[in-house]
Amino acid sequence: MKLTLTLLGQLLFLSLSYSQINIKPVQQTTYKNDSIYSQYLQRTVTLSIITPTQHQQKLSLLLVNDGQDFPALGMQASVESILGNNHILPFLTVGIHCNHERILEYGTAAQADYKNRGTKAGLYTLFVINELIPYLEHHYSLKREPEARVLAGFSLGGLSAFDIVWHHANVFSKVGVFSGALWWRQREEGYTDEHDRIIHKLVRAGFYKSELKFWFEAGTNDEKDDRNNNGVIDAIDDTLDLINELHQKGYHANKDTHYHQVEGGEHNTHTWGKVMPVFLKWAFEKR
Repeated sequence: MKLTLTLLGQLLFLSLSYSQINIKPVQQTTYKNDSIYSQYLQRTVTLSIITPTQHQQKLSLLLVNDGQDFPALGMQASVESILGNNHILPFLTVGIHCNHERILEYGTAAQADYKNRGTKAGLYTLFVINELIPYLEHHYSLKREPEARVLAGFSLGGLSAFDIVWHHANVFSKVGVFSGALWWRQREEGYTDEHDRIIHKLVRAGFYKSELKFWFEAGTNDEKDDRNNNGVIDAIDDTLDLINELHQKGYHANKDTHYHQVEGGEHNTHTWGKVMPVFLKWAFEKR
């Protein structure tokens, strides 16, 4: 009898000890592929969708360009790890798959680059706003305010995401740009940073929209080019210059813009996947 009581006491002690350890269980999700036919793009667009299995409220929405890379990014694991945080708003994650016309559909809608790439960027924007979002709102319980919608992308997909959000503050409130192709230019011969980077010019010509927030990532090994020979690679220069354009418009560092530089970070899914939880926390943390 005395041994039994001692054993029970030890079990009770262990139970209390473990209950005091603040272990947050990983939030489970479901992962599935879906598709939607786009009249604008004249193609069927494949979607990768990650849905939290436990939520008591309407979901925010994260759209991600290059959704075909979700497995390489470890996207589901990143989403699950961040949803386990009580300070994170629950969100639906939708990866938009590109196809062989990626270099035409991504870019800046107002202007193609000097090689005439990005000629379908305007149509892609219309697909996202007029076809994809209504489709998702019909099939999922989503918040419908712009502040509940985020768009993100990698490289050229990051440029596309920024362009769409910048010009559609009535639809989105936040954008994540991973190693953005912000070098996108209108000419090669006689090129200058000030006059020929398209997205920088578009921001300079645009208007301040107080509701917008911007998150940028660049890796110190994103590339090796340094066109102005200042000792800083172009990928970082172009990103910091765009952030400066935003600050000139009235946006504030830390409050409205966030820059995350990855030492040794490369232009690939491995780097972007590692920093994904940092972005997700920024995008969906309760404030």
